[in-house]
Amino acid sequence: MRTILHCDCNSYFASVEAMLDPSLKGLPLAVAGDPQSRHGVVVAASMEAKKFGVRTTDTVYAAKKKCPDLVVVIPHHSKYSEICDRINAIYLGYTDLVEPFSVDESFLDLTGSPALREKSAKEIADELRARVKAEIGITISVGVSFNKCFAKLASDMKKPDATTVIMPQDVERIVWPLPAKDLLFVGKSTAQALDRLGIKTIGDIAARSRDQMTEILGKHGAGLWEYATGNDTEPVRSYYEERQVKSVGNSFTFSRDLVTPDDIRAGINMLAATVCGRLRRKGFLAGSIQVSIKDPDLKTIQRQRTLEVPTHLQREIADIAFELVEENRKGGPVRLLGISCSDLLPEGEEVSQISFFDEAGETAGREKQEKLEDAVAAIKNKLGKDSIKLGFRRAEGTGIPEGRG
Repeated sequence: MRTILHCDCNSYFASVEAMLDPSLKGLPLAVAGDPQSRHGVVVAASMEAKKFGVRTTDTVYAAKKKCPDLVVVIPHHSKYSEICDRINAIYLGYTDLVEPFSVDESFLDLTGSPALREKSAKEIADELRARVKAEIGITISVGVSFNKCFAKLASDMKKPDATTVIMPQDVERIVWPLPAKDLLFVGKSTAQALDRLGIKTIGDIAARSRDQMTEILGKHGAGLWEYATGNDTEPVRSYYEERQVKSVGNSFTFSRDLVTPDDIRAGINMLAATVCGRLRRKGFLAGSIQVSIKDPDLKTIQRQRTLEVPTHLQREIADIAFELVEENRKGGPVRLLGISCSDLLPEGEEVSQISFFDEAGETAGREKQEKLEDAVAAIKNKLGKDSIKLGFRRAEGTGIPEGRG
């Protein structure tokens, strides 16, 4: 039987901000973008703020209505990454099988760790909590179990600064009565679909057969059945293992709503420039493009298109993203746009299947654009990312930084 830990920092962004500025400790605190630039969405809240009902994704306006004394600070992402590295360094003193799950949480596999010869898994979890608190200055919650799914479930059960253990004999008593939405990868829409079928708890999922869950939700349903029954065998990867890049993307919340096609084109071009720059630096071509569109009411839709020919060309990605946005916003205002490229293929491995009826001019035009963007990328690499950009009309008042593009 494996011994898996899931270590989750409590209110991480807010905890780091209070650590950087001790005067914030004990105050109802929210981390959010600048409300004046409409980045006013809460991305993290302290335990004190959560007591007032302040939650992630609240607007700053809504959060302050819940908690008039709320203190709002802007995020310092570079600090979050730096402190995350220091926390993972503590974990690596116990095992090299440390797999970051996000910026503030990691899985640890202690199965073969020498530390287990002298201490129980719970004792190690308690020691990790004490060390992170003493050496870093924030608290963590730790889940201990025999697989990744239940270890994460356990860490979520008691917060802050707690250790929770779920062993095989505990599953029926502790796990199965929990709501189905508490299971890993059960999102809102999946939970609603399960609820309509009378599947309300994790135990209800486990009570179905694997084939039944596959029939209901396809491959995803089979995976949920594996999780619910405790048959999750996914390994914890080594911290030093090279991570496969699965997607490259970027999003931006604008200072005012984008209304006209020119507004949308300006926003899309800025995002496409950033995303294509990252694709080139990582040496990938995109096989599919996804756009995210958020309206002023914070309703988000996402649309995706698979490409016949993989690309990293800014013009092509921008054109496709613009078409997707215009087809789906239906003339409505846009608060946020995002572009994400996935189905990535290393440069040099693509196969461009050119139609028999493809006009020579179209192929020549693509090759010309490739040379142009190669030249722009070379100048940026030599003189800096803001030294040159492909020109496009700028929409005034949107908040797009002058250097973007």
